[in-house]
Amino acid sequence: MSTPQVSRRNFLRTAGLGSAGLFLGLYLPDAAVAMVMSEEEAVAADVYTELTAWILIKPSGQITLVSHRAEMGQGVYHSIAQIIAEELEVDLASVDIQFAQGNEKKYGSQLTGGSSTIRGAYKNLLKLSASARQVLIMAAAAKWSVPVTECYAASGHVIHKPSDKKFHYGELVVDASKLQAPKDVALKPRSAYKLIGKPLHRKDTPLKTNGQAIFGIDKRIPGMVFAAVERNPRLRGKIKSFDDTEARKVPGVTNVIKIAMGVYDMDREGVAVIATSTWAALQGKKALKIEWDDSGFEHVNTPEIYRKQREVLKTEEGRLLKTQGDPNGIINRSKDILDVVYETPYQSHATMEPLNCIGHHRGDTVEIWGPVQAPNWIQDYISKKMGIAFDKVIVNMTFLGGGFGRKALMDYPHEALVISKAIGLPVQVIWAREDDITQGPFRPGISYRCQGVIENNEVSAVKFRTAGQNNDHFRSGDNGKANRSTSEGWLKPYFETIKNISFADVLFQTPVPTMFWRSVYASTNGFAYESFVNELAHKAGKDPLAFRRQYLKEERAAKLIDKIEEVSGWRNKGKTKGFGIAITECFGTTVAQVVKVSKKKGEKLKIDQVWAVVDCGWYVNPDIIHAQIEGAIVMGLGAATIHEITFKDGLVEQRNFYDYKMPRLTDIPPIEIHIMENDSDAGGIGEPGLPPFAPALTEAIFDLTGKRIRKLPFDMASI
Repeated sequence: MSTPQVSRRNFLRTAGLGSAGLFLGLYLPDAAVAMVMSEEEAVAADVYTELTAWILIKPSGQITLVSHRAEMGQGVYHSIAQIIAEELEVDLASVDIQFAQGNEKKYGSQLTGGSSTIRGAYKNLLKLSASARQVLIMAAAAKWSVPVTECYAASGHVIHKPSDKKFHYGELVVDASKLQAPKDVALKPRSAYKLIGKPLHRKDTPLKTNGQAIFGIDKRIPGMVFAAVERNPRLRGKIKSFDDTEARKVPGVTNVIKIAMGVYDMDREGVAVIATSTWAALQGKKALKIEWDDSGFEHVNTPEIYRKQREVLKTEEGRLLKTQGDPNGIINRSKDILDVVYETPYQSHATMEPLNCIGHHRGDTVEIWGPVQAPNWIQDYISKKMGIAFDKVIVNMTFLGGGFGRKALMDYPHEALVISKAIGLPVQVIWAREDDITQGPFRPGISYRCQGVIENNEVSAVKFRTAGQNNDHFRSGDNGKANRSTSEGWLKPYFETIKNISFADVLFQTPVPTMFWRSVYASTNGFAYESFVNELAHKAGKDPLAFRRQYLKEERAAKLIDKIEEVSGWRNKGKTKGFGIAITECFGTTVAQVVKVSKKKGEKLKIDQVWAVVDCGWYVNPDIIHAQIEGAIVMGLGAATIHEITFKDGLVEQRNFYDYKMPRLTDIPPIEIHIMENDSDAGGIGEPGLPPFAPALTEAIFDLTGKRIRKLPFDMASI
């Protein structure tokens, strides 16, 4: 293959690593082929090279990996390095990691969401690393004038087996850069892995415990000032007037200006207080006196939202997403229909690191630094919103203190740039917790009407309709189609055994801004659909786990059921009460959970144990999987039993953790996690552990008490 070329300017801008070395990447026209070049060749060339990933091996032997996705706790910062180190045959400690700037041409999508990073990149990363290893072996063999077959790589060295001579990789980079990387390199079988599949300590943990990790809120640049913004508490409201007299008296406050922040295709008006410190900006913000104009649009109330959702579910068929067989015909002629409605609440993302961003508007170029999940989306939005060339919008990623989908929105980077443009200085905007909780966007609250028919103790038909806000409508408008995520969370093998199924989305809109939330629609769909499966099982007079075995006959699903039955002791529980089961699938991963509950007289209902079995196919690090599933269960527990966002007269009623409470350590039950072993393609991990928890919990409560819960959240103390 001919060596693609890269200009000196673009190479240095994207590399930024200084000393010469071996430069490796995946060339887009053929992602199976590695590209190697020396830095001299890269600098001498004059055509831009598009790479999906790259590594630099320095003469010292130090290996630098550029990570194109954000690290927000889910573990990709470490996992990508663990993949590279495996096939490259280097010690993980020798791999340095840097975050890439936003560059869709170079890296493809950089959206960190949908549990997509490892499952979307691992095959190419393995190929790249194996090709790099092989070209280094080729270079060493040539230096020794020996057959390549007599050489092997280990611990960052190439070793000649007969003589035991060795070169470290840094000694080979100049020679390797003159070779063409092989197109086809055999990858290791999983049985030969030394690093992948092992519970290795994460590379970012020391950084996060010793203070070296730079989160967005830690970032500083020369000449930076600080800002806090009082925004209209209703998305579509305007500023009628404001008095900044007292705000300007706060020591450190230097300016107060009216601004408008873009939220999707709308603008949210506010007043920004600029100061020499975050504290001064926040104090100045508290001293503002603002009169809002909130006329001309609906001021929503939570009870009314759900009343309207129930009404449309009674009267409208909705937009059909998927259907097979004749569910309507069977349901319409049946005299015994299971017809129930489930309700799920609005939720805040409530990330531990509040929203923040540094923006610097330099005229024809803008630059941001901060905790962002979607650099490419930000570049596109800012380019169009502010009339700046796409490649002049520079996005620098930092560590994120949680994201859950909220930090994929473009509003807070846009706001920082609006303020920077107005004052002519770089500025860091930090949101208070009250801003975060009250402003949204939120996970949409959704109601589900689920209908089913049991005939001869078998499922004849199921019909699902949802009524809730479609996130895509905020992003790109109503396209007249059903919400594409209406069936998310429902297991695909059901379509093979239940012959009459339909999913439809009933259009429902409010002024409340909504956004992706961990596991997206599966977090609410999973509660409704799996709770309904449990109800169908009881109507058929069957054990809920055995019922699923009957309808989930696909091999991987069957093995998953066998495993959850084994580890939870389900088959031996006999007539013991308080066990619940749920199984959901999203982002390529299936998770089964069993929850056991008990209640002693005079005491609160207790969750005794949660068992989770995960089938994510090929995986990197079991410890990261355990951490993500545990975290998802805790988050699912909070969303099911503790917190929700409610509205009164169009205003959010919650403000901080005193009234939007989180689960405490004493609320967390023992959690036991098992990973299925197979060679299927990698699935996601950050999100799939959340959806099955709520339906498993509510089924366990029904098993114990006979009380059926169809509305979230519910108070455990009231059971």
